[in-house]
Amino acid sequence: MPGKHQAAVLPSAGSPLSVIDRDTPEPGPDEVLIETKAIAVNPVDYYQRDFNRPPVPFYPAVLGEDVAGVVVKVGSNVSNALAPGSRVLAFASSFYQNGSPDHGAFQKQTLAGSERVAPLPGRLSFEEGAILPLAVLTALSAYTTLGIPIDTKYTPDDKQAILIWGGSSSVGSLAVQSARTMGFTVYATAGAQNLEYVKTLGAKAVFDYKASDVVSQIANQAKEDDVILRTAHVCVENALEQTLDVLRLTKGDGPAKVAHAPLLPDDMPTLEATEIKFTFPPTDPEERNKHIYKCFNIWLRDGLSSGTIVPSPRIQVIPGGIGGLNDALDTLKAGVSGTKLVVSV
Repeated sequence: MPGKHQAAVLPSAGSPLSVIDRDTPEPGPDEVLIETKAIAVNPVDYYQRDFNRPPVPFYPAVLGEDVAGVVVKVGSNVSNALAPGSRVLAFASSFYQNGSPDHGAFQKQTLAGSERVAPLPGRLSFEEGAILPLAVLTALSAYTTLGIPIDTKYTPDDKQAILIWGGSSSVGSLAVQSARTMGFTVYATAGAQNLEYVKTLGAKAVFDYKASDVVSQIANQAKEDDVILRTAHVCVENALEQTLDVLRLTKGDGPAKVAHAPLLPDDMPTLEATEIKFTFPPTDPEERNKHIYKCFNIWLRDGLSSGTIVPSPRIQVIPGGIGGLNDALDTLKAGVSGTKLVVSV
């Protein structure tokens, strides 16, 4: 008989999450079974709970993507680096698993493909580990979406700059860090209370997105620094138009590229000779798994080990464990700034 574990399931479209007992699954050959110690929430989670976007394949469903915990069992093809007892973080989502509830994050034991699992250094808490997976995948997928390999290493002589709009957000904070490691001169926007924090992550200059002259401020800084600003990553909603206004002033006669983490609006603005793409991992399953492996088992593993990548943004723990996930989603839906919400399990 399989063991049991608690899960916060979505019983039907638009209903609140409900805590039930589920059968604990066995990992497949390339999978890892993780005992969850912390779970982070993302906007996509309340979109699925409240609006069925993206569509939930069947119910009851287990939502969520971001976990940290301890390896319980591994499949026959999984390397010794993820042995039982190892502290890990994981992108534990059912999105690429046809909605399988065994793979969602909102439960005390979950499955994840081994390419989606990275070691969690002992100096970091489970809560710090849990805030990283989806943000890392989204931040790094922005580059490959635009045709920029994630192992790119620009030098100062290349004069390549990037604009991260929403630098204190979950995705934005990792976008700033990843851009710094790739050698970009990083410009970012944030709220006034988060400007200095985003600078500590590696931005050369951070601008208050509410300033009436923020567009000219960014363009003037790029001109003063004598860099080429033709690349941007929009990490928050309702910011594409201002981002294009900056590029209109900085791209010159060359083509520009914009990655957009939120869904693109139907009536999105455009700019001549500018490519605007929704940030997304490769659609081919084999290529996607290779990309995810590079994100977690090379870039993030090495960055956390060396300390060049730090968990960001700030963490707020919502009480209640698995049962607190509804409150966490409601709090996130109401709006947070420069903060990632986590439940400890």
